[in-house]
Amino acid sequence: MDRIPTFGVSDLKQIRATARRLDTSWIGDGFSRDGGEVRAIASPFDGETISEVAFASEKQVGLAVRAARGALKAEWGTMRHEGRAALIRALADAVEKNRLEFALLESLDVGKPILHSYNDDVPTTVGVLRWYASLVETAYDLSPARRNGVFSQIVREPQGVVGIVLPWNYPLTTLALKVGPALAAGNTVVCKPADDTPLTTLRLAELAIEIGFPAGVINVVPGTGAVAGKALGLHNDVSAINFTGSTATGRRFLHYSADSNLKEISLECGGKNPAIILPDVKSLDRFADDISTGFLMNSGQLCSSISRVLAPRALQGDLRDMLIAKMKEWPIGDPFDPATRIGPLVSDAHAAKVNRAIDTEKRHNNDLSVSAAAITGASPRLVEPVVFFNVAESADVWREEIFGPVLSVRFYDDLDGAIRSANDTQYGLSAYVFGENPDAIREASTMLDAGFVAINAFCEGDFTTPFGGFKTSGFGGKDKGIHSLDQYARTKSIWWAT
Repeated sequence: MDRIPTFGVSDLKQIRATARRLDTSWIGDGFSRDGGEVRAIASPFDGETISEVAFASEKQVGLAVRAARGALKAEWGTMRHEGRAALIRALADAVEKNRLEFALLESLDVGKPILHSYNDDVPTTVGVLRWYASLVETAYDLSPARRNGVFSQIVREPQGVVGIVLPWNYPLTTLALKVGPALAAGNTVVCKPADDTPLTTLRLAELAIEIGFPAGVINVVPGTGAVAGKALGLHNDVSAINFTGSTATGRRFLHYSADSNLKEISLECGGKNPAIILPDVKSLDRFADDISTGFLMNSGQLCSSISRVLAPRALQGDLRDMLIAKMKEWPIGDPFDPATRIGPLVSDAHAAKVNRAIDTEKRHNNDLSVSAAAITGASPRLVEPVVFFNVAESADVWREEIFGPVLSVRFYDDLDGAIRSANDTQYGLSAYVFGENPDAIREASTMLDAGFVAINAFCEGDFTTPFGGFKTSGFGGKDKGIHSLDQYARTKSIWWAT
């Protein structure tokens, strides 16, 4: 059950002071400024400037890469496994100790409800870091069976300097999912947070130095994709890039790699994730929370959100009633109100994009339900959740990633046709199956063209489960699980003639 965080006016005043202080790149063991563009970071809820951040220039990115390379040749590069594990574990402990600070800072920067940041984002970050600390100590290299006169080894070595490019929807937890395995594998990192949400990434880098990380292991270059992202992607001393964001931007990093040193690229990109309710479902009561959470969580700003539902025509009335009732249970408004479950979208530009998608569908389809939940406060970035029924398969809301609290529903008579419709997309990130019969569930899950399939639940698995998509949703590796180490390591074979 969610814990309700306790905080007051003084805590909010302090977190705003912290936000103002996090105002430039973090390189080596401190903040570094070179007089580049200064960008106002606005609160998604009230639009007030919460920080004025000096965005990194190409020169700043180069300095960060140099600091990261220097750390590889110094204490971090020579540190034993147990030392790296201890530091990663200490960072997890420090984040946990500062749970309220990180939750408030994430809600201030991203606009997500404090109940969500406090109970999901920060604890997940702590758990992920501890998981990868354990893998430093337990993930062993291989030694194949010996042959006469031969001994062979298969070893993992660090890639070197890894560029980490973060999204704006879950900046803290996504940072942990990338920094955790990168550090566990022995790399150093240069992180580029999203333009709108750099604050928790900067604070974590600062905290790492406070608890004893060597200088240069974690560096942060806030900035635009056109400048900082491009510089990181083209830098010949960056050995790998791990990116989460749009498919269009992911393609750019593949070009950057081709135009530079053929650095390894791992992409986790967009999704248009279907949920299929199987014909054997007689009642939606068991699945109501998961289906509704799937499109309402974080205001629909989640790469694995349920954005499409295919349901048996016999359940049409029940599904309508369920979704209308569930939307009422998600109050909308001020992210610092513990009752709020739907906060503002991250920016004016993104709210406008989501509203355009809603308005476009409204011009063609009046079969819809809008949330009747309570609203506290006012913000142009608050978008009320909406469900469109009987959506045309050619409609943009059915085919394009909206990344907001918008759900499209179609009703089917033929399950094979529903699965074909679910797969008829350029994306293949997540899919969801809700049913009663294990054999039918198994068959449906194997037919869905997605990198992650959840059964009778809305989730992305846990730390141990690889997560990443197919088709234009993913390329080059997986987040989470022991498999993620492969993105951050070079595999070397050593052959001994004995």
